[in-house]
Amino acid sequence: MQCHQFTPVASRRGLLRASGCGFGSLALAAMAGRAGHASPAAPRLGPLAPKPPHFAPRAKRVIFLFMWGGPSHVDLFDPKPRLSVDAGKPLTGADVGLPQADKQLGTILGSNFAFNQHGESGVWISELFPQLAARHADRLCVIRSLHTEGTAHGEALLKLHTGQSNLVRPSVGAWVSYGLGCESDSLPAFVTISPPRGHGGVQNYGSAFLPAIHQGTAIGSAETPIASATVSHLTNPRLDTATQRAQLDLVQTLNRNHRDEAVADRTIDGLIDSYELAFRMQSTMPAVMSLADETPETLSLYGVDGSASDNFGRQCLLARRLAEQGVRYIQVSTDYTWDHHQKVHDGHVAEAAKTDRPIAGLLDDLARRGLLDDTLVVWGAEFGRTPTVENGDGRGHHPQGFTMWMAGGGVKGGLTYGTTDDFGYAPVENGVHMHDLHATILHLLGLDHEQLTFQHAGRNFRLTDVYGNVVQDVLA
Repeated sequence: MQCHQFTPVASRRGLLRASGCGFGSLALAAMAGRAGHASPAAPRLGPLAPKPPHFAPRAKRVIFLFMWGGPSHVDLFDPKPRLSVDAGKPLTGADVGLPQADKQLGTILGSNFAFNQHGESGVWISELFPQLAARHADRLCVIRSLHTEGTAHGEALLKLHTGQSNLVRPSVGAWVSYGLGCESDSLPAFVTISPPRGHGGVQNYGSAFLPAIHQGTAIGSAETPIASATVSHLTNPRLDTATQRAQLDLVQTLNRNHRDEAVADRTIDGLIDSYELAFRMQSTMPAVMSLADETPETLSLYGVDGSASDNFGRQCLLARRLAEQGVRYIQVSTDYTWDHHQKVHDGHVAEAAKTDRPIAGLLDDLARRGLLDDTLVVWGAEFGRTPTVENGDGRGHHPQGFTMWMAGGGVKGGLTYGTTDDFGYAPVENGVHMHDLHATILHLLGLDHEQLTFQHAGRNFRLTDVYGNVVQDVLA
């Protein structure tokens, strides 16, 4: 018999049991137990096996286009003529209906961007998004009445991505992975493309107390052009595939023996599955990430042409490729460039130029491939911008009222939902809290946000905590 360096020619656990009155076996069992003790018993089919939703879903997957920094809703999707009429005047609590009528909120800053109604539905969109407006106005469900907590980026990002700003909680994508599993057996259920490294960092795509396999797989970072980004440690440069397989078989034999012998520790299944997924990803992920098989027409559609839109276009195209392969939750992030405390006009012109063509291209491509009907596309950020001026020509952070939009995946196209006051300060009709948005996204995926729970520290936790209502009016 030819022995490989990883061939299990003898039972290590048997040797440990037979030596030293079995104390070595006890120690090994304790260490293995700690490695797999993060979750309740996992099903034998594995934690990423497809799971049935609570009810018939409208969408199978989500692509979240995250505009890191906070775009100005009053310059993009929520036109407020009063801002230009009253520019330079003080904004008070009385102007926006606050109980503190004499509260000074700052000096009003007008918007220099033209707004027009588009499509048969007449959705108002700024001149900054000409391609989105011209081709997809009737697909957009624009929610103008979002509100959240957190005037600092870190707090607001965690609220957006995890539902909590002061505690470590699983991210939305992790909850989706936990609730539905993955349609692919060789890709993760949750992928985050160019995720933010600051303002909460890994917590924004982490799994917290959910099994670790549900954490988002990160491709690159906001500071890395996606053309040169890779999945960290995807391949092993020191061992060939056959040797890796032999090594993994040995490790998995030990893991399965432990699982079968330690009846109270069936969570080792999650560890086994994560190792197997990592091995399979070596052969599938490079092909998915390569754009070599895309036609010149498709590359041009996304703006992958060396222009300002090239990087974000590549991210959006990769998102479509991952969606085709069965990934459930895909986040695409801009870099930290929407935070215009000064030069909001010039800054928004530049950022819109980077994202308008890729976003319009993504919606076009999903639609023509028959994917948009069951893919929920969400656009937005952690908050909006103030109607008042900061640093002469900028706008500050504004969680009190802002805009996000959705398309495809079971939402009403051509709908504008919710209203803010005349200055875009706060909702005055159909307010939608961040918990409501999360409840609605889960609902479109066929998940009841009150039933999607995980027991941790003696209680059942959920994405929306004890809050949240599905926004029924936006459902198709």
